[in-house]
Amino acid sequence: MNKIEGGCLCGEIKYYSKLDPLFTTVCHCSHCQRQAGTAFSIIIGIDRKSLHISGELKCYEDIGNSGKPVYRKFCGNCGSPIISDVRVSPDLLFIKAGTINNIKSLRPTKEIWTDHKLDCITINGITEKHKTDGK
Repeated sequence: MNKIEGGCLCGEIKYYSKLDPLFTTVCHCSHCQRQAGTAFSIIIGIDRKSLHISGELKCYEDIGNSGKPVYRKFCGNCGSPIISDVRVSPDLLFIKAGTINNIKSLRPTKEIWTDHKLDCITINGITEKHKTDGK
């Protein structure tokens, strides 16, 4: 049984992993806000080697706060953002939570980049909050 399965809006991209996510985080950074088109992005950290993807992802090369690349990968057909490949974390991939099949099971445990957070946003149950990327 796969621990994580998901895909894009049109179904052209599908992915799975047999491993549990390492963490689930709410990111308020301005780049996630722009990419998601909303106030924040929920991301799932997963071991890079465990993720299997079918379909061809397009890529936008962004630059993170570290100065290193962030490869934002998405479906070229429907535009759904799927993963962020953050070069400062080479062993991880960050799945955009809105693309997983069983989204109701997610329980984010921390918020990052809260200095970009909209004042009107309150997420219940999260006590770990970081103004930057959690370091």
